[in-house]
Amino acid sequence: QVQLVESGGGLVQPGGSLGLSCAASGTILRLYAMGWYRQAPGKQRELVATITSSDSTNYDDSAKGRFTISRDSRNNTVYLQMNRLRPEDTAVYYCNAEASPHLGFRSNYWGRGTQVTVSS
Repeated sequence: QVQLVESGGGLVQPGGSLGLSCAASGTILRLYAMGWYRQAPGKQRELVATITSSDSTNYDDSAKGRFTISRDSRNNTVYLQMNRLRPEDTAVYYCNAEASPHLGFRSNYWGRGTQVTVSS
């Protein structure tokens, strides 16, 4: 099947920057849209940004102008560059991908998450 592994989380001061990456591995026939979601304590998981296989992007309003999503299709990797971080960006960030591990099957996959903490 498909595994997603995130990296790059950590502690950063307000106004700082942090980059996340997520590598997809396993049996992958095709990757479709990939994206980042986040979940803060006591809140539901929410969309941050998505990118299609043709590099069309979509952002939550809170991420527009501060975050940039990109992907390296050759290496099955998606990135999230986060600038001008705010304390309210603190959350566990999850990678998501829609993929076909083999012909005739298509499903949604999640990574285990990486913690991002924005605090002085």
